Amino acid sequence: MKTIRVILIIISIFVLGFLATGLVIRDTSYTAKVLVERPIEAVFESFTQMDSVKNWIPEIKSIEVFQNNIGVAGSAYKVVVLNQGQEIVMTKKIVAYVPNEKITLFYDAENMLKKDDFIFTRENGKTRISLQASCQSESFLMGCMFPYFKGTFRAQDQSYLENFKKYIEAKR
Repeated sequence: MKTIRVILIIISIFVLGFLATGLVIRDTSYTAKVLVERPIEAVFESFTQMDSVKNWIPEIKSIEVFQNNIGVAGSAYKVVVLNQGQEIVMTKKIVAYVPNEKITLFYDAENMLKKDDFIFTRENGKTRISLQASCQSESFLMGCMFPYFKGTFRAQDQSYLENFKKYIEAKR
């Protein structure tokens, strides 16, 4: 009986620790960077062409414009992604757009709210793309899990940036 009590206490501590994560950490933030050997104008132009995103994010099945604003900021898209054989539908909005400097994207994917802030800078004829990303969840339990997947989120976004680098450098 004493062994069962000890096991229950240990399980309770782990559950409380997990739930406390969601109370303490409200969003999961991380960065990713890549240096592209192309001029900033070409990199920015290619990066912001929504129909070419499929070339470096292979999980995207389709992108459909449902709100197109003059000046780009405020434009919204319906994006369908294949994730482990399952279709996920999300909305993607352009929150900020400064040509050759910055584009900020906001994603609403079921329980995940994500903001991607891409900064473009010149470095000796090359272009550095820096991503500052933050994820939140509308669900408390999912919010408890996100901090534990921070490395996975970062690795995925870094691989997308690397894919973009290969894509744009091959276009020469």
